Amino acid sequence: MPALQETRTAVTLAPAKPAGLADLGVPSVDAAVVKKGRVHEFPQLLADGKIGRRFQDLRVIGIKTMEAGVPSAKVFIQFEVFGDDTTAATSGGGFEATLFAGAQPLASLSSSVLFLPYANFWYPNRFVFEVPMADFDQADRLDFIAKPEEVRAV
Repeated sequence: MPALQETRTAVTLAPAKPAGLADLGVPSVDAAVVKKGRVHEFPQLLADGKIGRRFQDLRVIGIKTMEAGVPSAKVFIQFEVFGDDTTAATSGGGFEATLFAGAQPLASLSSSVLFLPYANFWYPNRFVFEVPMADFDQADRLDFIAKPEEVRAV
């Protein structure tokens, strides 16, 4: 059975304006502190070196704000994923991500499944993670790791 290899990419996070957050339902947008980063596209290769899956428009949005008088810090990870002539053999390998401050790892984030029900079609995926306030303040990078996974060829 074909297998996808582990694939890594780094997303640099930079302070950003609190614009374009309406679809995330962010409360108190005026008081929000925002960090954003983006990677346009990267492939996840099969063990034989062929492309087995594509990730597009990987966006990381960190938001620190107040909700009901309580401070919160959340990291949104959004992307589109395409099964390039492959389909998941099980529920999917998912991803892991780590927030960094320079070389120091801060918070680990993960999902065990991607929304990719069929091959040869782009599917939007969106995940949100609560992170400690101190980790949000220090974070300047997110490493995204697409996990290895067995797939079926279409």
